[in-house]
Amino acid sequence: MDKNVELLSPAGNLEKLKIALEYGADAVYAGVSHFSLRTRSSKEFNYESFEEAVEYTHKMGKKIYVTINGFPFNSQIELLKKHMQKMADMQPDAFIVSTPGVVRLAKEIAPDIALHLSTQANVMNYLDALFYKEAGVKRIIVAREVSLKDLKEIKKYVPDMEFEIFVHGSMCFAYSGRCLISSLQSGRVPNRGSCANDCRFPYTLYAENKENGTLLKLEEDENGTHIMNAKDLNLSNYVDEILKSGVVDSLKIEGRTKSPYYVAIATKAYRMAIDDYFNGKFDAKKYEKELETTKHRGFNDGYLVKRPYQKQSEQNLEESISQGTHQVYAMINEEGKTFLAKDKVEPNIMYEIVAPINSKIKACQNEIGQVFNEGENWYLKLNKIETLNGKIYDAIHSGNTNPVVLPCSLPKFSFLRKEL
Repeated sequence: MDKNVELLSPAGNLEKLKIALEYGADAVYAGVSHFSLRTRSSKEFNYESFEEAVEYTHKMGKKIYVTINGFPFNSQIELLKKHMQKMADMQPDAFIVSTPGVVRLAKEIAPDIALHLSTQANVMNYLDALFYKEAGVKRIIVAREVSLKDLKEIKKYVPDMEFEIFVHGSMCFAYSGRCLISSLQSGRVPNRGSCANDCRFPYTLYAENKENGTLLKLEEDENGTHIMNAKDLNLSNYVDEILKSGVVDSLKIEGRTKSPYYVAIATKAYRMAIDDYFNGKFDAKKYEKELETTKHRGFNDGYLVKRPYQKQSEQNLEESISQGTHQVYAMINEEGKTFLAKDKVEPNIMYEIVAPINSKIKACQNEIGQVFNEGENWYLKLNKIETLNGKIYDAIHSGNTNPVVLPCSLPKFSFLRKEL
């Protein structure tokens, strides 16, 4: 198995892109709002800031893929052509597209840009893989319903095709994301990037007798009413098996609309899993423990290793999201000398420092506070909360946008957290 297997992380905005790269991503995927399936996150990029993102990524020697994976109407084709040309001019490493027509258009407008076929294209067999290879696709992001066994079979027919799989993040209740609930209830079209996540809502169920007009409310039991709320994908336990198969070129983390902390921790956990596997030190419990610190809906292992009928429920019927094991209190700014609060930060409290992989932390102590280690973990304790503009606070909250001074420099984009 080639040790060059790629770790691909989400970049919902320029800050998240930088965090993903700092925490070990080999590549990131992002897009401007036009024709992207995550318009909420993509609105945080415009053409100017996206060009900056491409330049920043390439300076770090890493790759960036552009999401142009929406499903266009006839009336949008001319706009799509202009958009594709603008993105091509920035020289990203690939376009992620979903339909045969857009594949063909991309080959006409940007023949030198590699094409990655979105999971929305639902490739589940070697016939489809052969079709897209002939169309000029370099990589297929396989349908989430594909098993590792199926993927091995597909690889036999297209040995030079790259394959990318999702290993972590939100799962859709519908088949490969082909859902129309949001479109029906709120007019937001999921396959054009504006899903309202209606499947996560709590619902009250009724039974109707049409003969006499009786309408009876179905009383909920201890399982609650989140009847369509799928658990989140987590394949960290199977990274060794995936890499051992030799048929996967890229491990992809979902989550362009999720928090900077999520991007950091998910990237770090899978970076460790990949590196540990190749170093003969794979430890599934370590990655699982770290991923449990993020907010999630409960975890499941999707379809790659086991079929749905072989497992227990893949739905979280009780709540749309859980807190995770830790609360995030602050994020260290890019210059490494200050932080911004994400929750209430107080003096004389020990906050665990979570830093990017291979970063260096040095102990210090002064009138501002101290940085110290206990075992393998590093901690920050503040003696006082002083902002960059010289104000002193008894405590500081997430609404305060004034940077708070650190006792000494910490690795950029580190986080302060506490176990709940």
